[in-house]
Amino acid sequence: MRRPAQGRPAQGSLAPGRAAQRRAAQRRPAQTSGSTARRPTPLAKIELVLLDVDGVLTDGRLFFSARGEAQKAFHVRDGHGIKLLMKSGVAVAVVSGRRSAAVTARMRELGVRHVVQGCADKVETLRDLAKRLGVDPLACACLVDDTPDLPLMTAVGFAAAVADAHPLVQSAAHWVSALPGGAGAVRELTDLLLRARAARTI
Repeated sequence: MRRPAQGRPAQGSLAPGRAAQRRAAQRRPAQTSGSTARRPTPLAKIELVLLDVDGVLTDGRLFFSARGEAQKAFHVRDGHGIKLLMKSGVAVAVVSGRRSAAVTARMRELGVRHVVQGCADKVETLRDLAKRLGVDPLACACLVDDTPDLPLMTAVGFAAAVADAHPLVQSAAHWVSALPGGAGAVRELTDLLLRARAARTI
């Protein structure tokens, strides 16, 4: 199976460090992978986007104090992209297997109405959201990073992965971002969807 196109540089081509990786990713645009069995739903037809939290909206690291999880860091450009996408008419849902007050606060700030935390079955959550919003699951997209989300990827019409996702997730994706989770990957996807919707109206 052909591996999906990625934004990450080849091993050893850059000095170590997240900043160097990000600069390289910005020079290399993300591409569709073409590795999934089902053809992706055209981007202009996507009506709902599901976003994972840890590893997608954040860089995947968890900061703990003696009292439990202490904080999460979100990228401001990701947030602005989410707001622009919702303004265009595309619904956004944030679905996480964990629970975090920081996620609740950030999504409230962005105006994201559909927030599901402590989720044990993201496919069932997709079905519930799609039914509630009157959307076909194949008119939905997801952006994920790890293997627990593989079933969700097969249930949506457009499955996307962040640049630093697990290799199996990248192989299952219709599209892989150039930037890693927590560093602008969400904004890449929202810009992609917005451009598709704009082209449809021309």
